[in-house]
Amino acid sequence: MNELDVFLCTDPRDVGCDQVMEVLHVYAELVAGDPTTAEERYPGVAAHLRACDPCGTDLDGLLELLRTADTP
Repeated sequence: MNELDVFLCTDPRDVGCDQVMEVLHVYAELVAGDPTTAEERYPGVAAHLRACDPCGTDLDGLLELLRTADTP
Protein backbone atom coordinates (compact mmCIF):
# COMPACT_ATOMS: atom_id res chain seq x y z
CA MET A 1 0.00 0.00 0.00
CA ASN A 2 1.48 3.38 -0.99
CA GLU A 3 1.38 6.56 1.10
CA LEU A 4 -1.64 7.96 -0.74
CA ASP A 5 -3.63 4.80 -0.07
CA VAL A 6 -2.68 4.94 3.60
CA PHE A 7 -3.76 8.58 3.79
CA LEU A 8 -7.08 7.85 2.09
CA CYS A 9 -7.76 5.04 4.56
CA THR A 10 -7.17 7.27 7.58
CA ASP A 11 -10.06 7.21 10.04
CA PRO A 12 -11.66 10.68 9.98
CA ARG A 13 -11.83 10.57 13.79
CA ASP A 14 -8.01 10.37 13.99
CA VAL A 15 -6.89 13.42 16.01
CA GLY A 16 -3.20 13.25 15.08
CA CYS A 17 0.02 12.88 17.02
CA ASP A 18 0.01 16.30 18.70
CA GLN A 19 -3.39 15.87 20.32
CA VAL A 20 -2.62 12.29 21.29
CA MET A 21 0.56 13.35 23.06
CA GLU A 22 -1.40 15.91 25.10
CA VAL A 23 -3.66 13.24 26.63
CA LEU A 24 -1.68 10.00 26.25
CA HIS A 25 -0.90 9.78 29.96
CA VAL A 26 -4.61 10.05 30.82
CA TYR A 27 -5.52 7.57 28.08
CA ALA A 28 -2.91 5.10 29.36
CA GLU A 29 -4.36 5.22 32.87
CA LEU A 30 -7.83 4.56 31.46
CA VAL A 31 -6.55 1.68 29.32
CA ALA A 32 -4.84 0.16 32.36
CA GLY A 33 -8.18 0.22 34.18
CA ASP A 34 -10.70 -0.45 31.40
CA PRO A 35 -9.70 -0.31 27.73
CA THR A 36 -13.33 -0.04 26.58
CA THR A 37 -13.86 3.11 28.64
CA ALA A 38 -10.69 4.64 27.21
CA GLU A 39 -11.82 4.06 23.62
CA GLU A 40 -15.34 5.34 24.31
CA ARG A 41 -14.06 8.48 26.04
CA TYR A 42 -11.32 9.23 23.49
CA PRO A 43 -12.41 7.76 20.14
CA GLY A 44 -10.09 10.06 18.18
CA VAL A 45 -7.12 8.95 20.24
CA ALA A 46 -8.07 5.29 19.81
CA ALA A 47 -8.40 5.79 16.05
CA HIS A 48 -4.98 7.43 15.91
CA LEU A 49 -3.30 4.74 17.97
CA ARG A 50 -4.58 2.04 15.61
CA ALA A 51 -2.83 3.82 12.73
CA CYS A 52 0.34 5.31 14.24
CA ASP A 53 3.01 2.86 15.32
CA PRO A 54 5.23 5.46 17.09
CA CYS A 55 2.34 6.72 19.23
CA GLY A 56 1.33 3.12 19.93
CA THR A 57 4.86 2.43 21.11
CA ASP A 58 4.64 5.41 23.45
CA LEU A 59 1.37 4.05 24.84
CA ASP A 60 2.97 0.63 25.35
CA GLY A 61 5.79 2.27 27.28
CA LEU A 62 3.38 4.15 29.53
CA LEU A 63 1.37 0.99 30.16
CA GLU A 64 4.53 -0.90 31.08
CA LEU A 65 5.49 1.89 33.44
CA LEU A 66 2.05 1.75 35.08
CA ARG A 67 2.30 -2.05 35.42
CA THR A 68 5.74 -1.93 37.01
CA ALA A 69 4.81 0.97 39.29
CA ASP A 70 2.03 -1.17 40.76
CA THR A 71 4.38 -4.09 41.41
CA PRO A 72 6.14 -4.09 44.80
